[in-house]
Amino acid sequence: EVQLVESGGGLVHPGASLRLSCAASGFSFESSDMSWVRQAPGEGPEWISAIASGGVVTYYDHSVKGRFAVSRDKAKKLLYLQMNSLRTDDTAVYYCAALASGSNYCSLGLYEYWGQGTQVTVSS
Repeated sequence: EVQLVESGGGLVHPGASLRLSCAASGFSFESSDMSWVRQAPGEGPEWISAIASGGVVTYYDHSVKGRFAVSRDKAKKLLYLQMNSLRTDDTAVYYCAALASGSNYCSLGLYEYWGQGTQVTVSS
């Protein structure tokens, strides 16, 4: 059974940091590219970050570049998103998702597996 299980969300003040984790099982994590996608209340899903299967090449949407950092631990089958300098407009449900290596990260329809999401709320 394929599983992607996110954790680490919560309620924080603006300027704070959070680290999200995503535990993967049931598929070839080491050969999959991975992304973080978020969905704010009343909005559609928004791709924000990706990391290639090799773990070296990363991509970020302009809205999070310089504040967020994606990483992965192949041995533990974990995906991370370090989020710094959080803003109120970062409030969303954050999902991890897997797609075939080399696919177009921005095409959400190409993702093969999705987690259930973890809520991040940034509020003063």
